[in-house]
Amino acid sequence: MEAVLSAAAGDLVSRFFSFLMNMYSEVSCSEEKHVERLQQLLLRAHTVVEEADRRYITNSGMLLQLKTLSRTMYHGYHALDTFKCNKLIKEGSKELTVTPSYLGTPLKRFRANGGTTARKVGTNCELQDAVVKLETVISNMTEFVILLSGCESMMFRGPYDTYLYVDNFMFGRQTEKQQVISFLLQHNPLVGSPPVLPIIGGSLVGKKTLVKHVWNDEKVRSSFSSVLHFNGDNFRRIGNESTSGRTLVVVTFVSDVDDEEWNYFYRAVTSISTGSKVIIISRMVSLARYGTVNPIHLSRLQDEEYSYLFKTLAFGSAHAEDHPKLTLLIGEFIKLLGGSFVGAYSVANILRKDLSLHFWLSMLKRYKNVAKVNLSMFGEHLSLRFRISYPVDFTDFLPSPAAPLHLMPPRTEAHVSERKLPKIRIEDIIVNPSLRPKGDFDLVTWESRIPPYTEFSYHVPSSAQQHPTTTLRRKRDAT
Repeated sequence: MEAVLSAAAGDLVSRFFSFLMNMYSEVSCSEEKHVERLQQLLLRAHTVVEEADRRYITNSGMLLQLKTLSRTMYHGYHALDTFKCNKLIKEGSKELTVTPSYLGTPLKRFRANGGTTARKVGTNCELQDAVVKLETVISNMTEFVILLSGCESMMFRGPYDTYLYVDNFMFGRQTEKQQVISFLLQHNPLVGSPPVLPIIGGSLVGKKTLVKHVWNDEKVRSSFSSVLHFNGDNFRRIGNESTSGRTLVVVTFVSDVDDEEWNYFYRAVTSISTGSKVIIISRMVSLARYGTVNPIHLSRLQDEEYSYLFKTLAFGSAHAEDHPKLTLLIGEFIKLLGGSFVGAYSVANILRKDLSLHFWLSMLKRYKNVAKVNLSMFGEHLSLRFRISYPVDFTDFLPSPAAPLHLMPPRTEAHVSERKLPKIRIEDIIVNPSLRPKGDFDLVTWESRIPPYTEFSYHVPSSAQQHPTTTLRRKRDAT
């Protein structure tokens, strides 16, 4: 009897292990198929999105389809990157015992999420979900592609590297750009009140950049004889303007506007020229009430879009596949950047100069230290302080030991013209701290390569005049 039970138990154990082996084999095979299929779908989706960005699209339904396709595509890229990172973690488990400094803390956090089986099944589900979503969206794109072929091409043509495209064109705003162009090119009666388009969004999401980017379009520029820019301080002076031909009036408000003041401004726009159009730029949602068409709301990029943007900028013309370990650090930087456009371009510009793992880990450690110091001092996320132009203690971002580096809000135009200070780029001072001027200077964190070519800089007072905590706190309280 014991022999029979022993044989039966042995047979059950053998079958159980066979079942596990088959399950793992099927999962592995399924993953490979999903990866291959996902890569094929991403290529097709990217081709359509790229072509759509080169054409004038006025159909609102097509614009909604384009936004859906774009978001699904970036979700697919994110799922693919996640799979590759998890695969590298598994394959690097032996390497961790030999060279732990290579993969370090980020991997330990990933490894704590669950066992091998759970991670395999979870990764496979994510891949399958991305494939299904892309297949569904692409299968409904037949009419879109046919209609797209009939849309007029923009002036810009020719191949481009993805990194150069992202760095020199506005990323992630294809739909919004097309909406603004459609508004500006849409025929309206030469007499009567001018149409008004409100563009509403938070700080540094690209409202002004969007308008300037659209204005650079040849077809848009040829439709207007001039463009007038006003803000909340000088928009009442519009009555003094005199133009001929169609005029585009762009007015930027940082606070709400009284209805009486707006009505005066609007009447003045109506009288200065026929066929004019107005664009309102503001953070104030309440100003959407002055629009004659639906407002455009700009928000931060979705996580998958932001991840794609940062990775593309950080690797530049290099292939991410050639630097698999660096892709593991992308997520760590993204957590610290908090969705900031300027932060993504600024930090990626530094990382792109040296694609060694040692340099990236060094930059990550410095940035984490900066974030920790500022959180301790002010109780706020580092990205928030940058976004609302509050002072930041950036000392730990330099090689130690370093003199205090306190970034104050940018100076006003009056202060800049009154006192021209030396300028230094942040990537230069990181490589060679000795380049730091002895007195006050302006630290340039990033210079946009697209109109309006905004320079993002901070005023840095002389280290001899700084008192680390009190100076920053006083400046913040006065803001």
